Amino acid sequence: MRYTYTTKGTCSRQISFDLEGNVIKNVEFIGGCNGNLKAISSLVEGLTVEEIEEKVRGIKCGYKDTSCSDQLAIAVRKAYEKENA
Repeated sequence: MRYTYTTKGTCSRQISFDLEGNVIKNVEFIGGCNGNLKAISSLVEGLTVEEIEEKVRGIKCGYKDTSCSDQLAIAVRKAYEKENA
């Protein structure tokens, strides 16, 4: 199923991705640092929600309390919980 998450506190405005069980595919960021976000999307392709959380949850960007990768971890967890509620 396709999910879209509106980010908070980052340059990117939105993250869209497919959730198949607990596996993430086709991650797309809207806004933000294009090259870096394409790299993140590529690196997390096929990872589970848990693997993404382990790798990127809590990463901060400069003075911000979050980052695009942290927001991705939050987004995939929320989508997974919604799907399994």
